[in-house]
This record gives sequence, structure tokens and C-alpha cells, in this order.
Amino acid sequence: ETALEIEPVALAGQREVITRDAQGKVERHFVILCFAARWLSGEPTVNEELAGARWMRPDELAGLRTTDGLAEIVAAAFERIDQAPR
Repeated sequence: ETALEIEPVALAGQREVITRDAQGKVERHFVILCFAARWLSGEPTVNEELAGARWMRPDELAGLRTTDGLAEIVAAAFERIDQAPR
């Protein structure tokens, strides 16, 4: 799907996102599981779900509109990768 070859390391975190309509009724419900992984090869490709992609450092996330808690998940992912055996 992304054209990347990765090595999954560990679950880094999860988020639940619920959007509601004007009356408070649930419109959409997402459960997002975020995994720490080591990049092995490939470059990301865009598709109907992804308009663009770029490599970023964790401290570059602060200025972007992201899912609440994403910066904490990325930090946790880096910790898990650093602690995982190669």
C-alpha cells in the first residue's frame, strides 16, 4: 500500500476518533493503531488515501495539524525502536 519495506517493532500507541453530527449522533468512528517500525527500503507513494508524503523528524510535527496525541505516539515509537534488539 505504501511501497515501503519495513520491520515492525512494537505497538507505539492507539487513538480513538469519533466525529458527530450537529445533533450529537456518531457519524464516523476510527480506531487508529500506530506501530513503531524500522524502514528497510522504498519510498512512499501516493494513492487515493494519501495525497502526499515526506520524511520528517519528530520535532517537526509541532506545526502540523495532526490527530490529537500523535507527537506522543511518535516519541513512544522512537523509544521502542531504540530499545528493540536488531
